[in-house]
Amino acid sequence: MPKAFDAANPPFDRLTPHEVETLRAALDVVYFRPGEPVIDQGSASQALFVVIKGTIEERDGTDLLALLGPKDSFDSRALVHGKSGHAFRARDETLCYSAPRSTVLDLIQNNPRFASFFYHDIARKLDEFVKDQDEQRHGSMMRARISELFLHPAAFVEADDTVETAGRKMQEINSNALFVRDGQRTGIITGMNLSKAVVLRRQSIQTSVRNLAHFDLVTLRPDDFVSSALVLMTKLNKRRVAIRDDERFVGILEDIDVLGFLAGSAQVIAGRIERAANQDDLAAAARQTAAQVRTLRRQGIGVELIGEIVSDLNQRLFSRLFDLVAPAEIRAGGCLMVMGSEGRGEQTARTDQDNGLILLEAIEQAELDKFRAAFSGALSDFGFPPCPGHVMVNNPAWSKPLADYIADIRYWLTLPDDAAHLNVAILFDARCVAGDATLLAEAKTTLIETARGEQAFLAHFARAVDLFATPIGLFKNLITSAGNGDAIDLKKGGLFPIVHGVRSLALEHGLMETATDKRIGRLREMGVLHAEFARELHQAFNFMLMLRLDGQLAESAGATGTLVRPSSLSSMERDLLRDAFHVVKKFREFIRHHFNLGVF
Repeated sequence: MPKAFDAANPPFDRLTPHEVETLRAALDVVYFRPGEPVIDQGSASQALFVVIKGTIEERDGTDLLALLGPKDSFDSRALVHGKSGHAFRARDETLCYSAPRSTVLDLIQNNPRFASFFYHDIARKLDEFVKDQDEQRHGSMMRARISELFLHPAAFVEADDTVETAGRKMQEINSNALFVRDGQRTGIITGMNLSKAVVLRRQSIQTSVRNLAHFDLVTLRPDDFVSSALVLMTKLNKRRVAIRDDERFVGILEDIDVLGFLAGSAQVIAGRIERAANQDDLAAAARQTAAQVRTLRRQGIGVELIGEIVSDLNQRLFSRLFDLVAPAEIRAGGCLMVMGSEGRGEQTARTDQDNGLILLEAIEQAELDKFRAAFSGALSDFGFPPCPGHVMVNNPAWSKPLADYIADIRYWLTLPDDAAHLNVAILFDARCVAGDATLLAEAKTTLIETARGEQAFLAHFARAVDLFATPIGLFKNLITSAGNGDAIDLKKGGLFPIVHGVRSLALEHGLMETATDKRIGRLREMGVLHAEFARELHQAFNFMLMLRLDGQLAESAGATGTLVRPSSLSSMERDLLRDAFHVVKKFREFIRHHFNLGVF
């Protein structure tokens, strides 16, 4: 029977082939009668059990906490920590694999990945699981260091050297870039810099390179991840980064070399957006952005980093479209903002448009209407469907002067209703992507100052955390909905309560950050959230974002991906999802207590 043991069942899938055989050789099969105790509460256990057939009850005193079925394992706490927190007994005739304590402890000692399953706190379990999944997803990019890639040599010229000298040096070393020394400064000059100087500006080849070099170096270390280079190149629109080991420059990493490592490149898409001459060019870049998400996830990039990259690419897309279609008056005196998950930087797969416009002052109506139609229409053509709630630039309610927004804010907080609460949430999550960012900052400052001390409003605002039930039962079982095809809605049951609860705390404390993880970090620093609980909340949030993204990539075009079927998850994923929902449940209780929601 032990030969039939499923080593692909987590956490045993983390064992090496040799370790699997060691475990199989030590396994025994044990039988328990209905009602027979397996592990008593408060006692140690001499084995780790894995259910083959039947059901095991997990109890705290007389309270039934969970029902364990085939492939579920128990009790790691009794095994590792010497005492079980709960009692385990057979509900009906049950067969279990029994792995001796000594064998399991040896495997824990020698295999850190296997050991991570036995961590007691939820945050570490979630953190290690995400790391493990990244490694299994062709995670070469996340594990690869810059030192593993080809680097162009760290060759130098002096700032007083001529264009001719630099050109000959590039030819000698077969490189298109050189470091330039100018006193205490170090810069970079490229072959393109030399060509433009001589061919386009008709400068002499005896011109010194000082005024042609770029001294705003972006540097990384050889042991930094390739993903760090990708993010910097994308964010800063750099084709090269300098690689420095302490004070010594060791080489230059070019985007073409990163491309040789990646199947796709966000940095290349960013360049295409910047060079786009018309809306057709932008539409092509938008399609590539959507495809890039799948490539990044396949290569093992974490959901936080994917969100950051997609957010940056979309910001560039919206900004370039704004430049192409907005008249000069709007470009000079307007702020284009994005809201919702796009505003929080948590967008991965493409969803509805959520955007708006703040104007410094009113402009001619016909010109504004023309821009509204052009901008929203272009995004629809790019594959961003209209927002069902019509939170879009082409809606006059979200495209108007700052003074009108400020009047709305005061109205929302003076006569609040569900619509007012929604509008406050939308604006508070907004982020400027083009134009004058001070306009949005002033609107948010007004919102924060008006809400300051308004405990009744804040409590009513926070109450939305209870809009949807947490899909976990008394026995820590996952509750699915037959109407959703026996699935769980991750957004309603888990993501929304975290996002809105954190948003409510951020508004109360006047935080200007928009991203949920950044808000959690600031709330932890301020002592609003206990450090360990903040870590659990952050990890639970990211775990559910990861499941949502994987669901989005697996679904057909147009699907939200927020539904997950427990039957499609591994036993470890189901366990971690239960843990994540338990964190959500604790957080909702914290919000209820913090805002005293019981009196409303």
